Amino acid sequence: MTALDAVDTEHVLPAGTGRAYPVPAGSSARITNRHGQQVVDTWAVAASGEYLSAPHTIMKLGRLDLRAGDALYSNRRQPLLTVAVDTSPGVHDLLIPACDAERYRQLGHEGYHRNCSDNFREAVGEFAPGTPVPAPVNLFMNVTIDGDGALSLGPSPARPGDFVTLTAMADLVLVLSACPQDIVPINGARVAPADVSVRITTTELTGQPIS
Repeated sequence: MTALDAVDTEHVLPAGTGRAYPVPAGSSARITNRHGQQVVDTWAVAASGEYLSAPHTIMKLGRLDLRAGDALYSNRRQPLLTVAVDTSPGVHDLLIPACDAERYRQLGHEGYHRNCSDNFREAVGEFAPGTPVPAPVNLFMNVTIDGDGALSLGPSPARPGDFVTLTAMADLVLVLSACPQDIVPINGARVAPADVSVRITTTELTGQPIS
């Protein structure tokens, strides 16, 4: 009989960029808001081909907020991830689509602007080429609904050092984008993206007997 040991790898996801991280079932990813107020668009694509779906997660949870212990569901209504730990104020978004080049054009930016949709496509390309951009789970994003049903996008309340740990319930690729928004202040008063850290904790067989 063999023992399972945890193996940690730490990464820095540069501001405004995206990256894909293979996360085997039972392993976890800790996403840390190093500087505070940074929104992180979050996706997962499973080995089965299904993908994390914010609308299906809303339907399964029956609410619009995420809490520690919640499962995040796929487009086939299967749990893909669990919110194992959340040290932030717990403000995350399940409604807003990933930003894209057209979003920045409509905000008045001239020329190409890096965006979360393209970050997803680039990051997931080698693992699942051609995967359409699903609606993301926007960690640390502050979206409110007023009494008239209008949506407001405010600065993230996440503090420096706040983190969310997600545990994989299936073999999957986790895709993260440190949102490059620098026109509206969802990333705080600095109105600029910041880097975040990502720690992937996996397990491997050591070949050592269990005592």
